[in-house]
Amino acid sequence: MIPVTVLTGFLGSGKTTLLARLLKSPELARTAVIINEFGAVGIDHDLVEAGEESFVQLETGCLCCTIRGDLEATMADLVTRRSRGAVPAFERIVIETSGLADPAPILNAIMSESARGSGLALGAVVTTVDAVTGLATLSREAQSVRQVAVADRLILTKSDLAEQSADLRARLAALNPRAELSEAIFGEIDPAGLLDSERNPIRDLHVHAHHAHSDDIQCIAVRRDQPMHALTLTLLLEALADHCGANLLRLKGIINIAESPDRPAVIHGVQHVFHAPAWLDRWPSTDQGTRVVMIGRGLSEGWVLDLIAAIEAEIDELAVQQTSAG
Repeated sequence: MIPVTVLTGFLGSGKTTLLARLLKSPELARTAVIINEFGAVGIDHDLVEAGEESFVQLETGCLCCTIRGDLEATMADLVTRRSRGAVPAFERIVIETSGLADPAPILNAIMSESARGSGLALGAVVTTVDAVTGLATLSREAQSVRQVAVADRLILTKSDLAEQSADLRARLAALNPRAELSEAIFGEIDPAGLLDSERNPIRDLHVHAHHAHSDDIQCIAVRRDQPMHALTLTLLLEALADHCGANLLRLKGIINIAESPDRPAVIHGVQHVFHAPAWLDRWPSTDQGTRVVMIGRGLSEGWVLDLIAAIEAEIDELAVQQTSAG
């Protein structure tokens, strides 16, 4: 599978500068970059200025394309070109979003393309936050709040220009307590630690007993020690899509499936779109409990647990009826 990392962040937060530096590192050779932006785009004046779709091979071995159209079509085109040898055999894709972009439709596009059997898989969501203006931006711009809320990793940029802000860090922790927080000093950060596909955030998913609340966005954690039947998981995802819809900004989890106790299922969801469960070869740690993190509006840990219990009761009742009828 080819992991797709989403690099987002509000206008002026430094994501383009960060990406330009990352692409100069040998660790990120064989990377395809999609700049999902409108109008002329340039990365430190070194990569692309685009008025239409274009593909440019960089000296580092990376491939960069800019789009003004359909993201799913661009990803599919990239994979097709890779398979026939028309572009370098990249090992990962990084999508840089517009500073005003809502990340949810982009995550939906990745999961939809993955569901078509393209060989793509949603990787990490990395969000840059300006250490100088970030606190004011979060107070003023709802889109920046959504960008932070769905992140797996938060990168504080321009921290060399600002005094350390405990208020900003506290705000980020309230919005997204489970995101890994790092600093880019003078635009520099460890590329392997940021985009390494081996560090899939779901493998290090930890769940605590509390949930965070900021504005109208909640981050809740659901833990369950007993295994879950595969049918229960299927019906649960359908119910979440129906009941939560656009209010579910992001869901990720690792599930103990009764029919496959040694191979946990990994689930991803954004709004009403859910990725088909992927199966790990083994449990990544000694913790073999089901863990699900949900970010969105109007969420309740108790409601999710009650929903699971109701689905299981319905399945059990159906099994009894079938047994009696037989």
